[in-house]
Amino acid sequence: MDAFQRMKARLKGERVDRPPNFDIFMTFAAHHIGQPLSRYYLDHRVLVAANVAMVQEFNVDILQAISDPYRETADFGGEIAFPRDGLPVCRKPLLGDEGDLRRLRRPNPATGPRMLDRLEAIRLMRGEGIPVMGWVEGALAQAGDLRGTSAVLLDMIDRPEWLRELLEVCVGVEIEFARAQVEAGADLIGLGDAIASQISPAMYRLFALPYEKRIFDAVHAKGALTRLHICGNTTRLLPDIVTSGADIIDLDWMVDWRTACATFGSRVALCGNVDPVSVMLRASPETVYESVRDCLRVGGDRCFSAAGCEIPDGTPVDNLRAQARALRDYS
Repeated sequence: MDAFQRMKARLKGERVDRPPNFDIFMTFAAHHIGQPLSRYYLDHRVLVAANVAMVQEFNVDILQAISDPYRETADFGGEIAFPRDGLPVCRKPLLGDEGDLRRLRRPNPATGPRMLDRLEAIRLMRGEGIPVMGWVEGALAQAGDLRGTSAVLLDMIDRPEWLRELLEVCVGVEIEFARAQVEAGADLIGLGDAIASQISPAMYRLFALPYEKRIFDAVHAKGALTRLHICGNTTRLLPDIVTSGADIIDLDWMVDWRTACATFGSRVALCGNVDPVSVMLRASPETVYESVRDCLRVGGDRCFSAAGCEIPDGTPVDNLRAQARALRDYS
């Protein structure tokens, strides 16, 4: 059974040779192949080489074009700094006062340098015989990247109508970017909306969920699958995020896995949710092995294996191999 067959069968709850491994790799992958983070972010060839290494060495079942959250922001015109081997930094929010929104230029994924670099990564990944995952920011997350997270949280209260105008701009760009990635060869589009874990269910239903749905609807219309990733504790959002239209929903380690499985039932495929730090990074291979198996036992026939969030830099390779062994033995 190849990775495509494994993914599609698992989504249907059908028998697989082993549950798929959908771990998210970024910093670990770059350093594993001896490359600084700046090259991983700015050179699609490095990103692809790092992801291919994860597939080959740790039996990961997906190639991923995910990197940093500033691809769209950079092409909007944001000033992003890339330390040689550190996380990128937005030097100054692109949107300050209300008038800035009228001057905001919408980037074109086909010509924006950083968005185009992701498209080139997907084109290079295509043909490897394994599902390819593109990535976009959720509209609310993108608003936070352009405006600053704290400012957007205040905008929800102080000027919600203006925020909705900004979200309309953001969702339009993200839909275009998602479509371009599917056309480039992505089989799956991931959507990151980390800011959503910081707001109430009522605010989520107003400022995040409708835009996630629109992006997912656009991806489905192009014939691709969707994956929702919200970092942090989303327990209070579970009844809402299951309605987003995502085919796969990631759950971070703070969410009780049993509660989520009971809430979601068979409506969606869950992905997670081994603790990336206390287990994947710091625990023994034996603990990783048992933690992975525990998630599988509770998650049922449609769940995918992954750490709750990105695999941390410095994670022992023996722990990643223990995860792969747990998946193989579980079958």
